[in-house]
Amino acid sequence: MATAPSNKNDVKIPMHQKLMVGALAGAIGTCCIFPIDVAKTRLQNQKPDPKTGQLMYKGMLDCFRTIIRKEGLPSMYKGLAPNLVGVTPEKAIKLAANDLFREKLTLDDGSLSLPRQMLAGASAGFCQVVATNPMEIVKLRMQLQNLKPVAERLSAMQVVNALGIKGLYKGTPVTWARDIPYSLVFFPLYAELRDYLSDENGHAGIPSILSAGSIAGASAAFICTPADMIKTRVQAEGNSYKGGVDCFKQSVAAEGYGSLFKGCLPRMMVTAPLFGIALLAFELQKRYIKGEPLI
Repeated sequence: MATAPSNKNDVKIPMHQKLMVGALAGAIGTCCIFPIDVAKTRLQNQKPDPKTGQLMYKGMLDCFRTIIRKEGLPSMYKGLAPNLVGVTPEKAIKLAANDLFREKLTLDDGSLSLPRQMLAGASAGFCQVVATNPMEIVKLRMQLQNLKPVAERLSAMQVVNALGIKGLYKGTPVTWARDIPYSLVFFPLYAELRDYLSDENGHAGIPSILSAGSIAGASAAFICTPADMIKTRVQAEGNSYKGGVDCFKQSVAAEGYGSLFKGCLPRMMVTAPLFGIALLAFELQKRYIKGEPLI
């Protein structure tokens, strides 16, 4: 589809309400998928043992089994609290900013071309990093705490204090390198799929929104997995990388290009339901505010 139609008479939701709706949507989605995200982080950060050349985890299922057996089920939610603190503004900015940019870029005839949809998505991805980077680096380090000796493990507040303001924004360029392309792909694809799956009256039901959000989320996650893997390693505690480019070179030299897609499956499994659920919550809340039918 070349354009996305827009009803000029639609009720415009104020920005502060968009932010609140996006925040709640993000929190709901995050709680549902967090254990998968823990497995994704562990898989991306693991490296071959220097002596044996063996990896700690053989795959996603083995990662789940090993973590639960050795560390207990609660470890699958390690870092959830600080993640929720961070994901609230992050998803608020991402979803609300995309909605706002789409409104601003819609032409007088109600059309929104694909390039304009992509620009809106990319702009949202750029804006969200102000909240994404601190949230991601704290979450990531909390998810890796159980790999350290007990005496060296830190609480979330200790991690934040140790990082400081400057440290919370470590790796911002690699986060941009992931989030801008991700949003550029995700939001236009979601909009096109949602419209395609809508009924003859243009109404998207719950299955259509969930399907569109999940497919778009998984597709964008696959494309951006190399950037996410590099971001994970750059932001992990104790790494020796000088930056994203150096991390890319060292990882490829030591483990091959296949290493760039480590954690791809769990990342797709995290992102698909996360954005399916988050966008469903976002759309339903918008309909409620506008007084439209929810189903």
